[in-house]
Amino acid sequence: MKPKTKTEKPAAKKPAGKRASTTRASAGRASAVRRSGGEEPARTLKLHQTSHPVIYEVNARVLLQELSERAGSSVTLAGIPDEILDAWAAMGFDAVWLMGVWSTGPLGRDIARKHEGLQGEYRRVLPDLNPEDIAGSPYSVVSYTVPRSMGGEAGLRSFREKLASRGIALILDFVCNHTARDHPWVSSHPEYYIEGRPGEDVERPDIYFAVKTAEGEKVLAYGRDPTFPGWTDTAQLNYMEPKVRTAIIAELERIASLCDGVRCDMAMLLLRFVFILTWGDQLKQMGVSAIEAEFWKESIETIRAKYPRFIFLAEAYWNNEWHLQQLGFDYTYDKVLYDRLLHEGATAVRDHLKAEMDYQRKLVRFTENHDEPRAARAFGSEGWHFAASMVMACVPGMTLIHDGQIEGRTIKLPVQLRRRPAEEASERTRSFYQRLLGCLQSAATRRGEWHLMNLRPAWHDNATWQNFLVFCWDGKEEGRRMVVVNYAPHNGQCYVEIPAERLEGTMIEFRDLMSEATFVRDRSGLASKGMYFDLPGYGFHLFELKALHS
Repeated sequence: MKPKTKTEKPAAKKPAGKRASTTRASAGRASAVRRSGGEEPARTLKLHQTSHPVIYEVNARVLLQELSERAGSSVTLAGIPDEILDAWAAMGFDAVWLMGVWSTGPLGRDIARKHEGLQGEYRRVLPDLNPEDIAGSPYSVVSYTVPRSMGGEAGLRSFREKLASRGIALILDFVCNHTARDHPWVSSHPEYYIEGRPGEDVERPDIYFAVKTAEGEKVLAYGRDPTFPGWTDTAQLNYMEPKVRTAIIAELERIASLCDGVRCDMAMLLLRFVFILTWGDQLKQMGVSAIEAEFWKESIETIRAKYPRFIFLAEAYWNNEWHLQQLGFDYTYDKVLYDRLLHEGATAVRDHLKAEMDYQRKLVRFTENHDEPRAARAFGSEGWHFAASMVMACVPGMTLIHDGQIEGRTIKLPVQLRRRPAEEASERTRSFYQRLLGCLQSAATRRGEWHLMNLRPAWHDNATWQNFLVFCWDGKEEGRRMVVVNYAPHNGQCYVEIPAERLEGTMIEFRDLMSEATFVRDRSGLASKGMYFDLPGYGFHLFELKALHS
């Protein structure tokens, strides 16, 4: 049995092909909304002004621990230095996802500290581990309150205001599927949870646990998905119970008063068909009928009625991304792209990028996050790592950058730990990401139209053209960007077809923003033959295109 480690993920299914069209809400200046405690001024957040935002995932526990060690005294959210926030703004982050701000209870910490299977993982990461390093899983939430050690709610509000003054949105976690086992509801409202028969905690200890409640001893289910044993520091909420939905939406409304959006943990588990697949037998045993309405549609509509610009981001797997988008999610994880970049290669990636644009604009692209191995290690070589991140960051949707990714960290930190090991930063990796993030701030990539470019073989029997991924951001008067990646470990050649209507001037300058290279080509030659490329393994360009007139 394991507590919720957030490391065990089911394999993502491949997309079914092109998706039907849907309409995104128009972007623009954030309007004033009423928050708890009174009227707040209008927020001008960069997240609402781009179709290609960049979000930065930050581990709040680790950040505050490191700042406190450096300062020699306790640093709270309100005390995060301005130079850190200024650096985030300078890197072009539109949102900060602050992971781990909610309270974990003593039972969750105790389970995390005593779990034998996790002890080895902790010590591999921190050979000098001590019990205080183990804070418990941030996804075993006992209360949606900010611990006093982090500065409480006042500290969070101060942090949010400082971000907002820089145009940066604050995203927090919403752990929707389950609560901590020591959450007050377990005792006061055991009917909110999936219940087992007496003795099932002994017969099926990977699914159930016994607990004393106000109604006597109960056997309740651990939170889980249908592919793994339960997360033993959590209790499974019953979303077929109307009172649960009402209570959870009330919690969500309170969270929405503290931030600009939520990242919904394992959001697909609340889809009606997934929930019934997971808990159908238990629901029959409990005499509970399935509710027809989708929880996410109901909850998102409720929150948006009060906070119209509030952002919903779904952690999602199993090819449920489109379904969740249709229920109102602004963004959904794109684990498929990650898996194809890591395991399948250019052809599979290109096929994935042929999906309808309204679907792609709502995908969260990443090459690492707190659940996945560090990109600097997973992709095996610096060249592969950089090429994968070039593709990830330069396609439509939201780009997710994980804390430590820019420095080239290689050690994946278990979410239960508040301290990470010291690692020497890679200056080459830092330089790569600084250039890349700088390029993403251009008007062309933030508001332009994205196109997947057609390719041709460089010559007969040369199949290396199939390893190229080439796309263009067309901002019209705001400029054009073209990304060229040889997504293979060996040299390759290809021609890129460049439609004549996208070319102006008699000569076209291709200036690589990721290096010092510049190429000038004749417009008529480009229109007739295309642009020829010969790149080394995992080589890439990110061009600014400029028309030259003779």
